[in-house]
Amino acid sequence: QEQLVESGGGLVQAGGSLRLSCAASGRSFSSYSMGWFRQAPGKEREFVAAITWSGGSTYYADSVKGRFAISKDNPKNTVYLQMNSLKPEDTAVYYCAAARSKVATVFIQLHVKYDLWGQGTQVTVSS
Repeated sequence: QEQLVESGGGLVQAGGSLRLSCAASGRSFSSYSMGWFRQAPGKEREFVAAITWSGGSTYYADSVKGRFAISKDNPKNTVYLQMNSLKPEDTAVYYCAAARSKVATVFIQLHVKYDLWGQGTQVTVSS
């Protein structure tokens, strides 16, 4: 059975860093792209970053550009999200997601395009 497992969340002070990992497993796992989304209490789920498995094209929300970096390790079927210069407003549950089919660039930020989700990992940034 395919699944995504996130790790690396935690509590950090503003200005600090965290690295999230998302490991994909399952004999038949394959996807076009992987994304990170986040959801804060009382808010809708929002796009953070995405990367394509082949080519490694990356995409970022404006709110994290220059601070976050998404990367991948194809042999390990693992995607990472390096988060630097964290702010209290980055506090949220972070979810990893996989899009099995090709997603047009214009739609890469839409959570409905992703069809496999991890359980989420909490990131808390204190001021």
